[in-house]
Amino acid sequence: MRHELLAKVLPRASREAHGREAPPREAAAGRDRSLVTPLAVDARGVSKVFGVGSVAVQALRGVDLEVKGGELVMLVGPSGSGKTTLLSILGCVLGATSGEVSLFGTRITGLGEAELPTLRQALIGFVFQGHNLIASLSAVDNVRLVLETRGYGRREAAREARELIGRVGLAAQADRYPETLSGGQRQRVAIARALAGQPPLVLADEPTAALDAVAGLAVTELLIELCRERGSTVVVVTHDNRIFHLADRIVHIEDGRIVPEGPRSQGSPS
Repeated sequence: MRHELLAKVLPRASREAHGREAPPREAAAGRDRSLVTPLAVDARGVSKVFGVGSVAVQALRGVDLEVKGGELVMLVGPSGSGKTTLLSILGCVLGATSGEVSLFGTRITGLGEAELPTLRQALIGFVFQGHNLIASLSAVDNVRLVLETRGYGRREAAREARELIGRVGLAAQADRYPETLSGGQRQRVAIARALAGQPPLVLADEPTAALDAVAGLAVTELLIELCRERGSTVVVVTHDNRIFHLADRIVHIEDGRIVPEGPRSQGSPS
């Protein structure tokens, strides 16, 4: 199911962004789990300005970022450094003011508003700091809904949703509503939802912020384990130095810029 959606959206997105037919490498992306290109994320000179004139705020200042397919990268830095803004641009939620961003070889900058939701649906799973679960739906139905929007039939979606809920250790809580679950359990549901349909790119914004040390480490390890199984690339925004050791690579951001690797970037962010 995932491959069918990717095969449709990636070549079309390439034509939109480049104004021409997608080359064979891009057109073939949806037919292979590795998505052909080794770079899941390729951001070049990305800047983002909010507001205009005297009230303009420059959140990102020429950011360059590469993330290889299957890699786990943590974006760290002080509050207001631009981490979440960058994550939102990678997730096709915000547009960059300038610069270029490509996901799996497909340029997303310059795409129309009508194209971005389909691209998000095909490529990206989100884990939000505040869970963002639908309160009126049970844990399993929060996951099922995502699967249905990604083209699964109702029975297939229900079966897959229960399997995912079981994989995150909540089989006994599958039919409970979010308000009856603990913070750690809600975040586990959010992980299952993010992985529904096997998106190749998973973005997590402060996934441990509302959790204690034990629960935070557990949900992060679970997220990584499930993403490794599925071959997903993961980008995590975090302040939590208790989980830094789980990253393949840590990227530091300060004042809207990537901080070069070196002695300064080895410590914990403030």
